[in-house]
Amino acid sequence: MGRLSNHQSATVSEEQILAALRQVQEPELGGDLVSRQMVKHIAICDGIVRCTIELTTPACPLKDQIRAEAEAAVQAVPGVKEVHIDFTANVRRPAGIPEQAAIPGVANVIAVAAGKGGVGKSTVAANLAVALAQMGAQVGLLDADVFGPSLPLMLGVRGQPMAVSDASGQPMMLPLTNYGIKVMSVGFLIDESQPVIWRGPMVSQLLRQFLYQVAWAPLDYLIIDMPPGTGDVALTLAQSLPLTGALIVTTPQQVATIDVVKAMEMFRKVNVPLLGIVENMAYFIAPDTGKRYDIFGSGGAQRLAQQLGVPVLGQIPLGISVREGGDSGQPAVISDAPDAYADIFRELARQVAARISVLQYAAA
Repeated sequence: MGRLSNHQSATVSEEQILAALRQVQEPELGGDLVSRQMVKHIAICDGIVRCTIELTTPACPLKDQIRAEAEAAVQAVPGVKEVHIDFTANVRRPAGIPEQAAIPGVANVIAVAAGKGGVGKSTVAANLAVALAQMGAQVGLLDADVFGPSLPLMLGVRGQPMAVSDASGQPMMLPLTNYGIKVMSVGFLIDESQPVIWRGPMVSQLLRQFLYQVAWAPLDYLIIDMPPGTGDVALTLAQSLPLTGALIVTTPQQVATIDVVKAMEMFRKVNVPLLGIVENMAYFIAPDTGKRYDIFGSGGAQRLAQQLGVPVLGQIPLGISVREGGDSGQPAVISDAPDAYADIFRELARQVAARISVLQYAAA
């Protein structure tokens, strides 16, 4: 009797592939890919295996690691000739947010906040939103800094939102769009040369309309550029928003970090999870010499992180291109200039998305 061909003697089954993928751990959440129900599809043809793995976010920072380990595990199965790993993502809404408080069609709401003005909070919010969209997420950005709306300028968005009706006939506004994100700001509704002279209750009512009467859906992430500080408007928003978590922006110097503690305690008192700290203007690299200068000091964010038990998710240097991009309506994250630090903003986005996934699964 003649010898069997390799194809005949080593037919690959779906059970073998699943057994191999059970050896691959989700590096941040723990547990293997199969038990976490992340393996969504397996196709096998003549030794060529194609697997689809569902991530918790399209901005997963460890996607390459998961791909490499999954490919290696499947490739070790006898009879496998080629392995192709495809990814999808399913960004989930936090379990702790009541249905009646959730914004329809919005999975996660992230507050970008600061203890004081002038630390680059809006710069971080804008670049975070665009970076998440670049990675495939569906993203919205709400300018809740009503008294100093800067996002229309920073994103190069002009015009007025269109009025529409939803399926039930309720009036809604269509957000404006640019760079793949949906944007809403009071700056679209008023003359930019006129000050906003409103009391807190009027501002809170307007922001509630921006949350629930804007056609945001579908969104994986809605980024809220919060008012600076811990005043009435900021506190009301922190109490009333269906927040997944808060990201705190600071600069290294002590005068900024003192105010950050107050902002973080505000969110803690209203039971909003702290995602982490972003240290903006962390240092400056001279373009002519490459020498680093700690213009605003150093170590402030790390000291805060140790004191308060939250991670530093990013350190963003001072860069001329970052400032120029904000003034020209071209966010730094879309630039290839060395001092735009696009890669640092993208890594920040990955870390924020990963932190949200970890917090959600820890609470489940």
